[in-house]
Amino acid sequence: MSLKTFHIIFITVTTLLCVFLAVWGFKLAPAYLYDSAKKVGYLGVIGSLLMPIYGVYFYQKVKKLSL
Repeated sequence: MSLKTFHIIFITVTTLLCVFLAVWGFKLAPAYLYDSAKKVGYLGVIGSLLMPIYGVYFYQKVKKLSL
């Protein structure tokens, strides 16, 4: 497995983890953790939006380098 392939898989897994954190923070967290879980949920949303943007940036950069 090349480093490029590993990096793309890692970005995908990280994005899915961020989606899970957002869902957990807003829907699945216990009531006594509401404030902390809400913060984790917001971080999950931010990560879910930024990781695919970074993935596209990385893919375009690697394509120019023809690795």
